[in-house]
Order: sequence, then C-alpha cells, then structure tokens
Amino acid sequence: MSKGNPVRRVVEPLPDGVATDVSMRRLSTLRIGGPADYYSEVADAKQLADLLGWAQKSQLPIGVVGSGSNLLISDEGFRGLVIKLTGDFTAIERRGNSVVCGGGARLPAVATRTIHWGLAGIEFGINIPGSVGGSIRMNANAFGGELASVLEWAEICDAEGMERKTPAELGFGYRSSSIESGQVVARASFALRESAPEAVDAAVKEVRAQRRESQPLGIQTLGSTFRNPDESIGRGEKAAARLLAESGCQELRVGNARFSPQHANFIQLEGPSTAADVAQLLALARQRVHQEFGVELEPEVQVLGEIDWPGGWQL
Repeated sequence: MSKGNPVRRVVEPLPDGVATDVSMRRLSTLRIGGPADYYSEVADAKQLADLLGWAQKSQLPIGVVGSGSNLLISDEGFRGLVIKLTGDFTAIERRGNSVVCGGGARLPAVATRTIHWGLAGIEFGINIPGSVGGSIRMNANAFGGELASVLEWAEICDAEGMERKTPAELGFGYRSSSIESGQVVARASFALRESAPEAVDAAVKEVRAQRRESQPLGIQTLGSTFRNPDESIGRGEKAAARLLAESGCQELRVGNARFSPQHANFIQLEGPSTAADVAQLLALARQRVHQEFGVELEPEVQVLGEIDWPGGWQL
C-alpha cells in the first residue's frame, strides 16, 4: 500500500542533537509507522531556528510531531527531518488573565492548570489530546469550544526566524489554518477570564464526562478521522460520525483496524496493524459514505510520510 522505500539522502555534517534512522512508532497513539531519516528533540528557540535553517539548506522536508493523537505515519517512514518540541517549548505560565504556553505543551495540561488559577475559557481543551502547536495549526475544537476564539497570538518559527501573529493573520477556518509545512508554532498566548476555581473545575469535569460517554479511551486510536462536511458545521445533521454510522462503516475491518463501536469517526486498532491497513479502511469508508449519501468526506488525519492511497480513494 505504501510507495516503496526511497533511500535516505545522506546529509553531513549533522547538527548537534540530530539522530538518523529513528523509529517513529512511539510518536503516534496508533504505535505504527516506519523510521524518520533525521530526528531531533528541540528544547529552545535558538536550536529550533538553527535546525529549520539547516533543513532548508539541506532541502529536507520537515515534519513536526506533538502528541501524535491524530497522526498516521507511513509504514516506510519519513524521508526528511522530524522535530519534537521539548524543554522550554512545554512550559505553561500565567500572565495576568492570559496563559502563555510552548508549542509542545499538551492542551489537556493547559486546561488542567487553569483550574488552579481560576481562569475560564479553555475548558474544552481537556478533550483535545494534542499539543498546543498542533492544535493551533488545526484550529482544534471540541464540545462547542474552538481554539481560535481564545487565542491572543502565536509565535511562528521558520528558517527565516520568529514572527508573532494574531488570529486574524493565521487564516483560521474549520479545522485549518494558513500555517505551512516548515513553520512551527513555538509559543502561544490564550486570553481567558477570571472565574472561581470550583466553577472551572466543574466545567472541566463536565466536558471530560462528555468525552468518556462518546469517545473511545485508553486504546490505540487515531482520534477524529474525517472532517465534518461543510453543510453540517454548527448543526450536526450530517456530521461525519453520523454519515459513517448510518452507512454501516462500523462493520468494516481491515486487518486489526476498524471504526470504533463507540464513535464512528474514530479508528481503533485491536492488534498489530499497518498504515496501509488504516489507509484501506479510510478508503472503504469514504466510498461507502459517497455511495449512500453522495458526500465526499475529507480526512482530518495528519499524514507523515508517503501514503499510497488505495485505488478507491478517488471517488
């Protein structure tokens, strides 16, 4: 199902902290995928800028990995540089009624911290199991909350340096932004409001309970798989999960990959699997929904590496 295994292009000398031929299985919640040609865990802004400059000069594609909760890694790996933000990029701090976070901080950790600070507005983040940077890139939303609505600014780093941008400059749309490949969300600030800690705690618990009731937890899962069709945004009449369920996609299985019985828009693994299995399952579901409803579902999954989509992918 994948496009062969191109030979790694050797680039020397390597910057400090860059490793070669590194397994990426641990970087995704699915625990599948091949190796990265180059991999580095980056702890501060200077190291990040230097590394992005090196990758550009070396003509290496760049992949950024956060929590890996919505990530499908090719079985053949990634022919470029994979970056994971650590160190300073995982910091979470309060500045008045704002919370400033590194791009590598986990959004549930941000939401949890605001309980103790008595700051409300990002409770929905408890149910978005991604990093701050990845969530901003996707304009993540959950249970009525949307990241763009509380974002004050984001610092975007690329090979040219760092630039602070407002939400209006980030081109936010439904589960999308204008942040490009080779650009990394290094830091962000969220504008929140004061509230009693017990009120914030109660709101977080309510959102967490909604997730427990509606989504699979504690298993190998890909997270939300397809975007909701445009006509369903804000109403839910034709949300992707409903289209998948009503067209019988929860009955589909490829190897050990299947759609969750609990939530039809989540793929889960029930044993050893491959990215090719998942790609085949996505294609079968896309075909079935199109045949049943005439709707072309678009994937929400982030792909790292080359996936040779099955012939039925093109409707």
